[in-house]
Formats: sequence, C-alpha cells, structure tokens
Amino acid sequence: MKIELLGSGGATLTPRPFSTSRVSVEAREKGAPYSRMGPAYFVHDAALLIDTPEEIGPMLTWAGIQRVEAAVYSHWHPDHTSGLRVFEANYTFWDWPPHPMPTRVYLPPQVAADCRQWLGLEKRLAYLESRNVIQITRLANDEAFQVGSIQVQPLLLAVGYVYAFLIQDDATKVLIIPDETFGWHPPDDLPALDVVIMPAGLFAFDPFNGERLIPAAHPVLQSEATFRQTLQMVAALPAKEVILSHLEEPNGLSYDDYLRLAEQLAGTHPDLPPITFAYDHQIIDTP
Repeated sequence: MKIELLGSGGATLTPRPFSTSRVSVEAREKGAPYSRMGPAYFVHDAALLIDTPEEIGPMLTWAGIQRVEAAVYSHWHPDHTSGLRVFEANYTFWDWPPHPMPTRVYLPPQVAADCRQWLGLEKRLAYLESRNVIQITRLANDEAFQVGSIQVQPLLLAVGYVYAFLIQDDATKVLIIPDETFGWHPPDDLPALDVVIMPAGLFAFDPFNGERLIPAAHPVLQSEATFRQTLQMVAALPAKEVILSHLEEPNGLSYDDYLRLAEQLAGTHPDLPPITFAYDHQIIDTP
C-alpha cells in the first residue's frame, strides 16, 4: 500500500503568515521539507483522498496526482474542509460534450450532521453534487466502505465528532488519525497495525530541556492532546511504526529539530515502536 502525506501541517501552516519566528523564516528560505501545508493524505492504491485543506489544489498538482476517485472527511474543521471546491476540477463548463467524472465523497454520520451546522458545508457539497463533480455517500454508524481493493473503516474518536480511518487490504493495515486525539485511548480490539499516522499533539514542554512552553492554566490544554499524552497513546498501540503529523508552527520546532527528536526518542523510549515526524509529500510504501 502506498500512502502519501500530502501536507504535514495543522491549523497553522509553516511558514505561518505574518510570523517572524525562527521556523517560519527558515521555511520561507528553504521550502520543503521545512515548510508544511495543511493536513491531507492520499492512498494511491485507491486514489483515495482524506480531507481537503485550503491548499489541496497545489498539493495534488505538486504530487502529480491526476485523479481522485474517492474522498472521505474526518471532520468539519476548516483546515480539513476549506478546499473542497477542488472537485470542481473534475469538470469545466467549456468541456463539450460534457463528460464529468465525479469523485465519490464519503461522509461518516457525525461529519454529515456537522456539515448541516458549520461553514455552509452541506450547501457547498450539494452545489458540487448538482454540478455532477461529486457523488455523496452518507455512511451509517460503523459502516465501512470499499474503494477498489482497499477497505476503509471510520472510527469515531473520543471527542465525538472526528473520525480516524482503519485502511486495509489483504496485506497491510494502516491507521490514519487526522486530528483531535484529546481523551482518546486506543481500543483493545485494534488489529496489529503496520503503520499509524497521528497528530503529534501540542508541545506543552520543550522536548529537549523540559522547559514549560504552554502555561498549565492555558485553556488549550483542556481540549488538545499534548505530545506527552501522544506518547502514552503510542505505547498502547499495536503498531510496527508511528509517524507523527499535524505539526503546528507555534510548536517552534523545525524539520531538523524533529529529526533530532526522533533520534532522541529512539534512545529514551526503546519500549515504543519507531517514531518519526512527517513532512510534506512523504511516501509510506508498505510491502
């Protein structure tokens, strides 16, 4: 199975607009892999796209992807949905005779419910369906779907409105958690996983010297998982390899810092599966 991490950033891109931070300045000078676009994943075996951040059009172009057969949304947040009009590229009004090739868009039940409430998403999706550039499938609770040889099982996370996706074929099982692991604990019935891709969490403490970076009373800690909590989740995962993504610019860590941190974790946490940090257009190619 071949999976591409199209974007490894989070709600904040790297470089962050207007920011003069060290990591933003470096990203402007060097580009990828120091720069990071919004969170999105592409399963090449099924031409399956997971989430559409605002930058998804250039991301698909940069990856050389010519067709998205199917797409699925993890939740309604703007950094995961704002680029949904990318599907307009399936058909342009000057094509004649018209030959649209709509993308099948799967909405897990809570995502479909939230689309009715937030950001006008339901109307935007309905407009795209009326243009015949997407075909919407609203999934039932616990319903999996199949794209070619790939089965996708949405798994509702603890926050109650975000889904992870267990993606498998005859040989490989991959768990992709796009965002919002706060309060989540890996369930006991997870199968053995070849790869887990999940958010790194917020760095409440400097991972190298232990200095507190986010005040203990900061409200963000009541709704967002921290890096230390993420490591506890990793310890409970039946995974051969873990890749941490959704890397926020305010973490203050550059691409080189994440490489250094991965080396440090290998030495200080030998009980954990190998942990690395994602970068834009990283390819995971499992046997």
